[in-house]
Order: sequence, then C-alpha cells, then structure tokens
Amino acid sequence: MDANLFRYIWRHTRRAQIWILFVILASMPIYFLSLDLPKQIVNGPIQGEGFATPGATATFLNVAFDLPSWLGGGHVALFDGFELPRLDYLVALSMTFLALVCVNGLFKFYINTFKGRLGERMLRRMRYDLVDRILRFPLTHFRRVKSPEIATMIKDEVEPLGGFIGDAFVQPFFLGGQALTAMIFILAQNVWLGLIAGGIVAVQAFIIPRLRRRLIVLAKQRQLTARELAGRVGEVIDGISEVHLNDTSNRERADIASRLGRIFFIRYEFYQRKHGVKFLNNFLAQLTPFLFYFIGGYFALRGSLDIGQLVAVIAAYKDLPSPIKELIDWDQQRLDVQVKYTQVIEQFAPDEMMDPALQEPTDGPVGPLPGPLALANVSVTDETGAKLLEPTSFSMDVSERIAVLGALNSGGETVAEVMARLVQPTSGRVTVGGKGLETLPEAVTGRRIGYVGADTYFPFGSVRDALLYGLMHAPQGDPPADDDAERKRAEALAAGNTTLDIAANWIDYEAAGVRDAEGLSERIMDALDIACLRDDIFDLGLRAAIDMKSHPQFAERVLEARMALRSQLKEPPLSQLVESFDPDRYNNQATVAENILFGTATGPALMAEELPRNRYLLSILKERGLDGRLLEMGREIAETVIELFSGLDPDHPFFEQLSLMSADEIPDYQAVLGRVGPDGRGGEEDQAKLMSLAFLYIEPRHRLGLLDDPLRQELVAVRGVFHERLPESLADAIAFYEPDKYNAAASLQDNVLFGRVAYGLADGPRRVREAVASVLDKLDMHELVVETGLDFNIGTGGKRLTAGQRQKLALARVLIKRPDLIIVNRGLSALDARVRTGITKRLLAAAAGDGGESGDTGDTGGDREGFGLFWILIDPSLAETFDRILVFEAGHLAEDGTPDSLREKKGRYAELVA
Repeated sequence: MDANLFRYIWRHTRRAQIWILFVILASMPIYFLSLDLPKQIVNGPIQGEGFATPGATATFLNVAFDLPSWLGGGHVALFDGFELPRLDYLVALSMTFLALVCVNGLFKFYINTFKGRLGERMLRRMRYDLVDRILRFPLTHFRRVKSPEIATMIKDEVEPLGGFIGDAFVQPFFLGGQALTAMIFILAQNVWLGLIAGGIVAVQAFIIPRLRRRLIVLAKQRQLTARELAGRVGEVIDGISEVHLNDTSNRERADIASRLGRIFFIRYEFYQRKHGVKFLNNFLAQLTPFLFYFIGGYFALRGSLDIGQLVAVIAAYKDLPSPIKELIDWDQQRLDVQVKYTQVIEQFAPDEMMDPALQEPTDGPVGPLPGPLALANVSVTDETGAKLLEPTSFSMDVSERIAVLGALNSGGETVAEVMARLVQPTSGRVTVGGKGLETLPEAVTGRRIGYVGADTYFPFGSVRDALLYGLMHAPQGDPPADDDAERKRAEALAAGNTTLDIAANWIDYEAAGVRDAEGLSERIMDALDIACLRDDIFDLGLRAAIDMKSHPQFAERVLEARMALRSQLKEPPLSQLVESFDPDRYNNQATVAENILFGTATGPALMAEELPRNRYLLSILKERGLDGRLLEMGREIAETVIELFSGLDPDHPFFEQLSLMSADEIPDYQAVLGRVGPDGRGGEEDQAKLMSLAFLYIEPRHRLGLLDDPLRQELVAVRGVFHERLPESLADAIAFYEPDKYNAAASLQDNVLFGRVAYGLADGPRRVREAVASVLDKLDMHELVVETGLDFNIGTGGKRLTAGQRQKLALARVLIKRPDLIIVNRGLSALDARVRTGITKRLLAAAAGDGGESGDTGDTGGDREGFGLFWILIDPSLAETFDRILVFEAGHLAEDGTPDSLREKKGRYAELVA
C-alpha cells in the first residue's frame, strides 16, 4: 500500500477517474446554457426585447457560428430554427430550461452514483488489503498491538476514506468546473460584479483553510484517543477476572472517565472552532448577494446593466457558493483523510511481514515434508532481551516420535514454537530436507505440520466446524456459473479482493484421506476416540434438541429408546431414579409450572419468566380458585427463604441448592413482602414475582411441605383445562409431553427419559446417563447422538467448552488433517494424569500406524500411515514409550538419546524419572 493516499487511489482507479472526468467535461456546456437561459427568458419574451411590433417573432433553436479568419471566415448555419411568437417563445425557452435542468440532474446523478461505487469499491479494497496484511503480520507483532484497536481501524477509521476516495480527483474537477463556469458567466454579464464575486471567493479560499488547520490537529487527537479508548475497554474485558480478583474496578472506572474527559474536551474545542469557521464562511457567502443587489441595482438604475443580466448574475451566483464551500470542505477532508490514512498505514506496516507468495492457494494435494527437520545453532531472544533458547542444534526424521522433558520454559517449548513457525529464530536456521523452514509455503507447513498448544483458539461455530477447520485450505470443485455469482466475482476482482467463494464447499476430503462425507465422518470418530473426546461430544448430543428436518429418522428411534429405557426403569436399582411423565399424574420431580404446562415452552409467552403474567393461564387458575393458593404459596416460600438465608454470604453453597432465588434477589423479595402484606394483596408485578416462586417449587428438592395431594390433583386438573382450551395464538408456544410422540423442543436425553431424575439419590444423574447411553448403544444410536453433539455451538474461542475439552478438540482437529509431524506443546496440561496417559498411549499407537486412524474410511492416503511426534511432556514417566528423548535445562539442550541410553547415563533424565 502506498504511503500517499492519492497515489494509492490513482494506481487502482486511473481508468475510472479519467472516464468520469470526461463525463464532467461533457456536462459543463449544459450547465453554462442553464445559466444563460434565465437571462434570455427575462430579456426576451418577458420584457419584450425583439417583440417591439405586433406579430413580431423570434428565432428558436437557431444553430449557427462564425468561422475564424484563419479558416477563411464566413458564417455557418447548421439549423435555421423556428420562428415563434412571443408566448410560444416563452413556452419554448421555459421548456428548454426545464430540459436542461433535467439533463444537469441526470449528469449529477450519474456522476454521484459512479463516485459512490468507486469509493465503496476502493474502501472494500483497502479493508481487504489491511486484513491481508494482518494475516501476514509476524506473530510477535500481535504482542504489541491490541485487537480492539486494530478492529476499530479497519471498521471505523477507514470509513471516512471511502467517502473521500470517490471525490479525490472528481470533486475538485467537478466543483471547480462549476465554479469557474459560473464565474465566467458572471464576468461576461458585468466585469465589476464578476470581480466582486471573485474577490469574495478568493477571501474564502485564503482564510477558511488556514482557520481549519487547528481542526485537523484536533481530529487527529480525537482519532487517537478514541482508538486508545477502544483498546483500553478491550483490555478490561480480556482481564475482567483480574479486575475482580484485585478490587480494581473503581480504578478502571477512573481511567475510563479520564479518557472520556480528554475526548470530551477535544471534541468540544473541535465543535467550537468548526462552527466558528462555518459562521464566517456563511457570512462571506451571504455578503456577496448583498453587494449584487446594492451595486447591481445601482448599475441597473444607471442603465449600464439590464434587468435580465442582473437576474442571471444573481441566479448564477446562487450556484456559486455551494461548489466553493464544497471545494473548501474537500480540501479540509483531503488533509483529514491523509492524516487518517497515514496513521492507519503506519500501524499495518511492521517489519518482517510474510511474503504474500507463501500464502497463495494451492490446487491439488500437497506432498509430504521433504526430508529431515534440522535446527542449526538456533537461538531465540524475546523483545526484552531475555534468552529463551541458547544456540541449539539437532536433527530429526519427521516420522520420529520424540519426547521433550524439562522444567517449564526450559527451552523445549520455544523449540516447539520455532518448529511450528510460531516464533522466528534470532539466529541460526531451521531446515526441512535442506530447505529453509521459513521459505516453505503455508500450504506445506499448515498441512504437513500439526501443532497443539496449551491454549488453542477456535472461531465461533460448532464442534464440527472446529474439527474441520484444518481441512479448509481452498474451495473444492468448480465455482457456480450463475449470473449472480459471476457478478459477485467480477466486483471482487474490480476491488482487488480474492475471488474464492466462502459459500463453496471448502472441506478437502483428500487431505483427510477420505473420499466422501461418510468417510470423513468415520475419520472424525477415530480422531475423537484418540483424543478421548467422544464421550464429551456424546454428552453434548444428549443435551441438545434435535432438528427433525436434518435428522427425520431420529423420532422413531428415540421413541424406541424411550420404551426400552422405561422397561429398565421398572426394575431395581433404576426404579427409584426416574419419575416418568404421566398425563394423569403429578410429577413430584418437576416444577409446578412444568406440571401445569406438561410440555416444553417454545415461545416467549410461556417461558418461566413470563408465565406468572400470562393472561390465559391466570384466568384458568382464577376459575379453579388456585390463583390465591399459589400466591399464598409464593408468599410462604419468600418468607421462609428470607428467614433462613438472608444472613448468609452471597457465595454460600446453600444458594446453589436453593434455585428459587439468588442472594441478590433477597432484598427485592423483602420489599415485595412489605408491599403485599399478610393478605397477599399488592400490585400485579409484585403478585407475579411471588407466583413465580410457586411455579418454580419442587417438593422433593425444596422440602418446605407446601404441596399436598389435593393441591397436586387440582394442578393436574388445571393441566387438562389448559390443554383443552389452548388458544390459537399460543399453539406454537409449547410442545406438549405425549408418551407416544417425540418432543422436538426437548433435549434428546429428556425425550428418552420422558421424566425427571429423582432428587437426593446418590450419583443419580450419572447412573441415569449411563442407562440412557446403554440403551442408545444397544439400538445402534450412539454415533447419531455424537453426530448431534458435533453440531453444538462452542461459542467464541470455544469458551462454552472446558479447558480440557478445548485441548482435546485441538488434538482431534490436528489428527483429522493427517500431518506428517504433530507437535504437542504441553497441549494436554488441563487434563488429569489418567486421561493424559490414555491419550498419549492412543496417540503413540496411531503415530506408529497401529490403529487409531486406521479402518475402512475410504482412505486415499496410499502408504501414508503413521506420523512423527514432537511432544513437550508434562509427565516424565511417559517418555519411556517414545523413540527418542530430548532434555532441556535453562535454555540448553542438555541430553539427547533413547530412553535406555539416557537411563544408563544417569544424568538429568534419570533424575526426572526417578
């Protein structure tokens, strides 16, 4: 990207700028004629010039011109025109004026639309170029920048540039042409009036830009302070846990208030100066008409200026201040956007950016790594000058399985990052098959080297999206050939963007070693097994609501599982674990609200928080005489909870068991009780809050003795009335529980259970989960549930998963893309030792080609079995199962050899495993 904005614009829009300049030139004669016509209308048909005698006519549309003497002179008549009487002549000139106004408007419409498209296209190019640069930043640069600031620059700070780009060359030419045309016309009518207009314009052009220089400085300060504010807010959000842990929330408030104060005073001064300049500019613009009326009127009275000329001059000047003002504004904007552009470019031009050629998309498969990987005197120093790795040399075959031991930050972690190209060596060289690692394209390193760190970032999406991210290198198959797709590709090309279609299928089946989606599904299952992640995904699937449109086969299978589980639940020891739903019985393990609804709410009207305000339900309760009883139940719950828990610390574990109200809500309910009084009367909102407590009540869980058998029977009766009379408006707001039907709004586990797990039984939820899983396994539904779990949305960065699940997910993702070498840099640190050991054994077996990823998956990988491992281990005892061991100490490679040779050496390795 050019350092100068105008060079950047001209380089990419030269042809378009030249074309629009020609269009502007073509519009100028029309504009001049539209200025001259009012004079002809006033002097001719209105004042009667040329119509001195009755029946006189005037020539309309006479097209003729005189040849210059050097061409021989003479008069050339192209069209003699029409002879029209006075009234017809007035109509003809007026209609011509209207036509010229329309043509001028069409010119402006075309020019402005063209400028807008040009500006938006260049803004798209600029934003794409900036993001392209981010993708090529050296990774160390990201430690020095704040992501909110970078995002703000791309989203907001370049936005004004888009509005200016279309005007960069066109606007001064267009406005200058209009102003010059108007000035020439005024001078042609009267020299003195022309000089007055020119003098005022000169004063404006000289004074206004100088007064606006301070505005440029203030605009720059405003931009920088706003960017810093965005970065600071981002810091607070990223470090919110530290704010709470150290009681620094008030310091953060003070910091933000101080920054907002600086922005306020900068903006306030900016507005004062801006409107002061605007006042002066408007005054000068209005001074000229005053002089025209005064001096022009004097000339008209003396007879040296006719009325038509004066009217034409005033009409012409009416169009003059606008282009002059806009020209001055353009100059102000030019300086402003140049400052913005320069500031943005400076932030996006770090040293040692990656060569764009290394990220070029590659068609077809990528071959294996071309030979051994070697480090020659590689050392790494961080930005503070601290030595992370002393000069280190070793070589490994990419199929070797190497364990790396050492204390935290002893050097092994840095070597892993260097090998993954996440850190650039300060000195020395890393080669693969004799070629510098830094020269290999990402199409090779990104596919043939896998890296699993302690903290992996996942884009927003599903588990499946995260797993397949490593296969999305380029669109597969031919792009669509419809007109809309072609138009989008052409526009992307014109804006300098990539034409790769994000809506295409990006999954590279060949890279995964499979032929189709079915083979890929098996590959995913293998990877989940190796990473010990299948059970986690199965649990996610159990808790998910199944989309029947995507899985129409599920309903019958789930009902089959429900029947099978129900038969198991009738026998001990499971008979006490679950209370099944029965349309004619009250379910003691469910809430009062759930017993009334006997279904899952699908719309806001019947959600728990809105239920106490639902007019339909309240009318049924009132009809059955239960509204007062439930209100009294809610009042008793509130009184009891406040009496028992109001003095406890908000973090007391009792509140986790309570579920009826949080510690923060206790003062609110105290106020509600004060308003309603012992009789339970109060406002509708207070009554709704108390009734919500009754709706959430579960007798076996809360044990306040508020539900007796008669009340249970009444609630079951209300259920029947609620279902029978359900209005049309609420038909889509609930999915009822029906023993022989699948409930699309409930989770898969709830559909299989068709009941609620009993409270208070030891290990009850786990035993029920195992029973459900066993039934689903027997019905061959296990993989269908896992497939459903793969659609679980993991949130931004995978934050909806635990740290351990994220680490296992990162490992599974690497396995699916089948690299030649997998680097694990303390990648299982969040897992317990038992799970780490199991994953390590499975991964070593897969690396040796002894299972894991083997099987009938439609493999297209030929002889590509197994892979190399470079593992920074947490547990030294696991190193025995590797081919080779490297031991690092204080940044040095202390030992290198097989487990047996290092054990016999009785050095640092022997101490670690002792």
